Amino acid sequence: MRVALVHDWLTGMRGGEKCLEVLCELFPHADLYTLVHRRGSVSKTIESRTVRESWIARLPGGRRHYRWYVPLYPLAIESFDLTGYDLVISTSHCAAKGALTRADTLHVCYCFTPVRYFWDLYPDYFGPGRGSALGRALAPWIAHYFRIWDRVSADRVDLFVADSRHVRARIAKHYRRPARVIYPPVDTAFFTPATIPAGQPDSGTAAAGAGGAAASPGVESAGGAAAPYLVVSALVPYKGVERTIRVANRRRFPLRIVGTGPEENRLRSIAGPTVRFDEWLSMEALRDAYRGSRALIQAHEEDFGIAPLEAMACGRPVIALRKGGAAEVVAAGTGVLFDEATEGGLERAVDEFESRRFNPAEVRRHALGFDRQVYREAMEALLHEAVEAFQRREADPPGLDRLAGACAEQDTVV
Repeated sequence: MRVALVHDWLTGMRGGEKCLEVLCELFPHADLYTLVHRRGSVSKTIESRTVRESWIARLPGGRRHYRWYVPLYPLAIESFDLTGYDLVISTSHCAAKGALTRADTLHVCYCFTPVRYFWDLYPDYFGPGRGSALGRALAPWIAHYFRIWDRVSADRVDLFVADSRHVRARIAKHYRRPARVIYPPVDTAFFTPATIPAGQPDSGTAAAGAGGAAASPGVESAGGAAAPYLVVSALVPYKGVERTIRVANRRRFPLRIVGTGPEENRLRSIAGPTVRFDEWLSMEALRDAYRGSRALIQAHEEDFGIAPLEAMACGRPVIALRKGGAAEVVAAGTGVLFDEATEGGLERAVDEFESRRFNPAEVRRHALGFDRQVYREAMEALLHEAVEAFQRREADPPGLDRLAGACAEQDTVV
């Protein structure tokens, strides 16, 4: 069976690329198609593929400023010749799911979200005061065209797999399609806690509080009351990083921000002296950042959000908005969830966190349920079932739909 993988773009090793990496391991001979590829930006496993870029990479600034060419994404994705493949697996949060295949080719899409800046989060990207005046003027026209294409191209997918219940609901709303849920992988063998000497406490602060587990002497830990809070995020409008910076300025607590994006200059301009910025780090440096943090803060709605689980794997608790994927992965004893997407809501969550203690071993134990091997085995099993169901499609047309489940009754989560 000839297999092709289709990914939106390869410009950094973030959550989507970590899912792709596992698929590359499952299908070591699969060809990889993507809009643009910055060489050296992803793992060796992905870089070792035969990577085929679209013609956008050859346009002026195509690899660096690929977002300029959003209106061309549909044409570029549809330009890939996938007629030689029996199985196409797209990993998509934008355009990859729109790839064209033969009628007898099975297309499975692992969907991180329907394209957020043209659907749910359009006002966050293009509302008043967002972006340039030219961008706001063009956005309604581009978004309208893209939504039509996005909805139509969803029908090219034979089976959707969502990365969270939250995204499954978006797929049902925008595409009117059911989806299975398989949570993304966390490399718990790599993301591990640091070890501290026996007797050194681990804390949100010094006092234990209701709902928090007291840390045992000698448990693995690193962050303490003097350690910085940590944000790991692309610096784009909807990520809520500004909210975290303003709270850090007011409370004067140390905050470390790891990430880059179009909002970086603006965010730096409002950051106070306790806020430190880093660009995307190596995996080893990122692990050290998690280990050395007091807690990870995610003050925005995330489709799934791999960073909270990576932090937990390192034994560090999480402060997160109770929306999107965080509501599914931050459990009792692993952090603090808050309901109001405001500075006040975040401040109250920080207060609660600082009144509690967390056991790093228990925090890590929760993350192990999302281990890389769990994702690998779940995807491998589902793809095997999907291939068998697709081969029986003439005798059993609803077979693939049964794998996904009905939009109204989808309880299968791996």
